[in-house]
Amino acid sequence: MSDQTYPRQRARTRGFSCGAPRLFTIAPDGARVVFVRSTSGTDTVGRLWVLDAATGQETLVADPAALHEGAEELSREEQARRERMREQASGVVGYATDKDATRAVFALSGGLYAASLTSAEPVHALEVAGPVIDPRLSPDGRHVAYHAHGALRLVEADGTGDRALVEPSHEHETCGLVDFAAAEELERSRGFWWSPASDALLVERFDVSLVQEWWIADPVHPGTRPYAHRYPSAGTPNAVVSLDLVRLDGSSLPVEWDAEALPYLVDVHWGEAGDPLVVLASREQKRFVVLAVDPATAQTRVVAEWTDPQWVDVFPGSVRWSPDGQLLTLRADRGTDTYRLHLGDGWLSPAGLQLRGVAGADDDGVLALAAPHPMQSALVRIRWDGSVSTLAGDGGYATGLSAGGTSVVVERRLGSTAVSYEVRSSPDAHAVESFAETPVVEPRVEVIEAGPDAILTAVLWPTGHEPGTRRLPVVLSPYGGPHHQEVLAAGGLYGEDQWLADQGFCVVVADGRGTPGRGPSWDRRIKHDLATGVLDDQVTALQAVAERWPDDVDTDRVAIRGWSFGGYLAALAVLARPDVFHAAVAGAPVTEWRLYDTAYTERYLGIPTDDAAPYDACSLIPFAPQLRRPLLIIHGLTDDNVVVAHTLALSGALTVHGRPHQVLPLSGVTHMTPQEEVAENKLLLELDFIRRSLGVA
Repeated sequence: MSDQTYPRQRARTRGFSCGAPRLFTIAPDGARVVFVRSTSGTDTVGRLWVLDAATGQETLVADPAALHEGAEELSREEQARRERMREQASGVVGYATDKDATRAVFALSGGLYAASLTSAEPVHALEVAGPVIDPRLSPDGRHVAYHAHGALRLVEADGTGDRALVEPSHEHETCGLVDFAAAEELERSRGFWWSPASDALLVERFDVSLVQEWWIADPVHPGTRPYAHRYPSAGTPNAVVSLDLVRLDGSSLPVEWDAEALPYLVDVHWGEAGDPLVVLASREQKRFVVLAVDPATAQTRVVAEWTDPQWVDVFPGSVRWSPDGQLLTLRADRGTDTYRLHLGDGWLSPAGLQLRGVAGADDDGVLALAAPHPMQSALVRIRWDGSVSTLAGDGGYATGLSAGGTSVVVERRLGSTAVSYEVRSSPDAHAVESFAETPVVEPRVEVIEAGPDAILTAVLWPTGHEPGTRRLPVVLSPYGGPHHQEVLAAGGLYGEDQWLADQGFCVVVADGRGTPGRGPSWDRRIKHDLATGVLDDQVTALQAVAERWPDDVDTDRVAIRGWSFGGYLAALAVLARPDVFHAAVAGAPVTEWRLYDTAYTERYLGIPTDDAAPYDACSLIPFAPQLRRPLLIIHGLTDDNVVVAHTLALSGALTVHGRPHQVLPLSGVTHMTPQEEVAENKLLLELDFIRRSLGVA
């Protein structure tokens, strides 16, 4: 295969995710590792597997092809849930086990299935009132709770006694699912939590009565009815979220707090070390409060509270009890400019060791993801005495989890597209086979630090390019926004950039202010301004590349491309800095921040009804009269995250002012583009537009 086939390969393999093992669970005794994997690099159907940690033997537990015939059928709720999770696969895309990881349950095409993880017992379907969403076994394995038709339902593990446990009180209320804001922006995917004793659950209710109703349609199919979508855009009402403590007989008690002051349910943790913990946040997320809930009465007490003048960061799963009953949290230490673990009354992890998240905790300490360098991720053990040891990630990008003396370590390196999956159970180590395809391009990445802020900037050249032999047009390919990095020590992330470079470009990828890995102060430099400094950093990166390679870079031919926030940044670049950028491809761009959701936008720009200035300054619409460079805007017509109204608003303003531009609508496409032909041809059309706009043969 030649590198010209890369767009098709990338599309067919869902970005090389097909065939890769994922969604690992380790049994508490460390004996088994459960995971999901499809059978090839082009197979999108996830299957459930279990690996023996002592021998490395893998056993196929559940094959959807043997359980369900015909095309997968998904309810609108399940489609929306998968969109929030950016899930592109089919088949088994999630599962839940009992405490000992001896049994598992999962949903398949709306049905409920149960499987043994320790025997050859065949997988069996449970006859329940579906379509089933997010089924979860009780810790003792005797019951399954799941969502269906707005209610949380309960069935015995043998399939008997299916019944509604928590039902909505009116048509606009939902029980047992996660609300939109929490799923899209707070990284919470669950709407109910079992007690360790398996005798009760904490169940989320959310009421969307006050949330504005938008309509998502696909104009290419005018006979298809649009569907209603409750979307909380900045400055408008959110869903009203509450929690119930529910017994298995259906009796319940409300968990009460000041929902007006603390509207966001950020996280819930119910472990064996103490009372369940509920993490709440204020509307602008400047204040976080942790409540402990009495499991007998549902009465609450405040066990922690912290604030930040800009915002408090969300770290899923990081709030929990230590084995000796102290509260563990991960938060910003502004005094040392470090994200650190806090235990009880003091800091646990050392100042200067930036933490990315918590992967777990046990008697030995906390398993955390650290950033020894902004490009890197190391898997570290932070013991309860504060000592630190590194499990994996020396110079690369490592993630993983650990339980019962067994660890799963996933490692990437900058100089390779390969991903290593390894189960380590002393003294044994076993590779988990990946069937993912190897990209037909081999990224060659050079990383420099640009400007006084040392902006991490990845530079890619055409394969075989000899320095000084020709001056190449430049394509910047950033994301550039908060909460996401592009410049990481993982070679596989640069395949698309290398393919684009191989078409005759110097490709530049820069992580400016606000991107993770460098500490609280760096992150917060974008507060109230998502435009000025973010764009300046891209210009700084481009200038640094031109200064480093003056004979290889043609700054008179510069394009910029991006998706989502990257699409916003690309459009902003040609609108605000046409002296630097000569063409742009803006994919699914936010063009007017008042149209984007509350939890993300208000965190960074504040509430528009309190202060409209940041919104006015960051909107692309007022820039419309200034366009004098080629601009291609691409948008999925059924996107329910960055709705197509963003593109239509900018296109309309450009048309009013007589500014030529192009719009590429993608029929039936959401914020993701999993459709194979669409994903491939989108890349090819971008390339053609950039070539024509820059005058590249």
